[in-house]
Amino acid sequence: MSRRKAAPGALTAATTADVFGEVLRYFREEAGLTQEALARQIPCDRSQIAHIEAGTRVPQDTFVKTCDEALGTRDALMRLWVRIDWYPEVEHPDWFKRRAEMDEVAVAVRQYQAQTIPGLLQTEEYAQALFARLSSPAELAERVRARLSRQQRFLSPEGPLYIAVLDESCLRTAVGSHGIMQGQLQHLLRVGTRPNIRIQVVPWASPTAARPDTSMTLLTMPDGKEWVYSESLDRGHFSDAPAVLQRHSRTYDVLRADALSASESADLIREAVERNEQYEQGKSQRRNVDQEQLQRSERRRLPRTRPRVPRPRPRPRQQDR
Repeated sequence: MSRRKAAPGALTAATTADVFGEVLRYFREEAGLTQEALARQIPCDRSQIAHIEAGTRVPQDTFVKTCDEALGTRDALMRLWVRIDWYPEVEHPDWFKRRAEMDEVAVAVRQYQAQTIPGLLQTEEYAQALFARLSSPAELAERVRARLSRQQRFLSPEGPLYIAVLDESCLRTAVGSHGIMQGQLQHLLRVGTRPNIRIQVVPWASPTAARPDTSMTLLTMPDGKEWVYSESLDRGHFSDAPAVLQRHSRTYDVLRADALSASESADLIREAVERNEQYEQGKSQRRNVDQEQLQRSERRRLPRTRPRVPRPRPRPRQQDR
């Protein structure tokens, strides 16, 4: 993927991550905090704050909210975060460009997804792990940037309606590590509380649910026109044919009726979070046991530093005759 070049003489300072980084640094220094001290309050790694202040990393909205609270900035950082165009230079693949352009103006997006979390709900780490399977190192960063660029509008306070119906396989299909999945599932719980976003899950325990053969999206444009979008292996497919729209809208509405409610879905997601926590704890315990066994084995192989002293053994007691 290539990046768009800014027009000669264009004012780009207000549309870059550098602005946010400078403002964050100003508020942090005014509060008398080092990067390490602010990182402890978030909490996060110090390098994350360093990258954001340098304008080389896009902060998540939860990070910005916590910074506002820690620095006492009265939501100044969040107001700035919403107004900044974080991805002014991103270009999407030719086959996906039309869908990305629709996301920029759609007033409602209704989506069904199986196997993997939808792009509009993915964390940066999840997207990196997902694209790492198919992308070269040179393409990976740009593809992640392109994916995250679509999310900003939906995560803003006045974002468009977004309803995501997820098959339970999205929660159970491991992408990257269990730690990455843990962060992704917790992200679903956070964004699902936004007034414009609803996340519903179709559980495996509902075998009669009318699941579509493939993931699909229904988009409503500002003029009321609707489109159906679906993907094959490396292509996107659009249709606005009335018969196709009617068929897929009906399928989606029936599937959503069979899905768990938003609150019930959140409970199922929390169960998935707990499973990942238990796995991580079990892995940590197994690692500690293995380390202890290794240390014991190594101690047994150590040479003795003093001679063995024979100890007298008690004689067997003679029986009375």
